[in-house]
Amino acid sequence: MNRLILPIASALALALAGLAVPAMAALPDGARAPAIRTTGALAGQTFSFDLARALEDGPVVLYFFPRAFTQGCTLEANAFAEAMDDFRAAGAQVIGLSADDIPTLQRFSREECRDAFPVGRASPAIISAYDVAFGNGTASNRTSYVIAQDGRIVMVHSDLDWREHVSRTLAAVRALDN
Repeated sequence: MNRLILPIASALALALAGLAVPAMAALPDGARAPAIRTTGALAGQTFSFDLARALEDGPVVLYFFPRAFTQGCTLEANAFAEAMDDFRAAGAQVIGLSADDIPTLQRFSREECRDAFPVGRASPAIISAYDVAFGNGTASNRTSYVIAQDGRIVMVHSDLDWREHVSRTLAAVRALDN
């Protein structure tokens, strides 16, 4: 009897644990990237970001992160900052997006993005358009998009673990040259 109850209890626990974790959804490869116009920060200074304008110069990596100055988001920003020469050599721009306010993004752009790339404000409309809502929908999950110059999404990586976002997006950008 115990041999039957234990597997059922384990399966039930896993199912219930799965309900407690928000589903990670994302737009599919090949979809047209929704328009983005937002305000953000680069090297502590505010700036305006327009995805359509950015795509005129080449592919764009949009990476959504939940909250500035949390451990995973800080480590991810540091990793993107360290890889910026590689992204630039591949012809791509990178922008991080979160629901944080502008003063927080100004500090984060200096301290953790190391003045290497911008971070922008992900409004509720942007979070919804990119299907990256987390928790009650006021924050984004951790999802990275690579958008080709024609405005189509060519790679999506959605995982709360930050460690593969830089390597996967860089590989996808490099693959665009082939």
